[in-house]
Amino acid sequence: MNNRQRKTLETIFADPVNGNIEWRKIEALFLALGAVRTERPGSAVSFVLHEVRVDFHRPHPDKEALRYRVKDARNFLTQAGITP
Repeated sequence: MNNRQRKTLETIFADPVNGNIEWRKIEALFLALGAVRTERPGSAVSFVLHEVRVDFHRPHPDKEALRYRVKDARNFLTQAGITP
């Protein structure tokens, strides 16, 4: 994990929840942590990390993940045993 990804991890776990994180940065973090990405129909994507699976819909047309997506990413990371 590089410094950019470490900063993204800290931002995901920050309070209050930041709704301005670019979704591509969250995906890059998941992949850097070893998650396996599976493309689904449309804008859907699945990640599996440490036997924990989560499904997301990529934001469009905007690039930013809304607060609920950031919260879901935080929950996914926590369940997979990842914390900042």
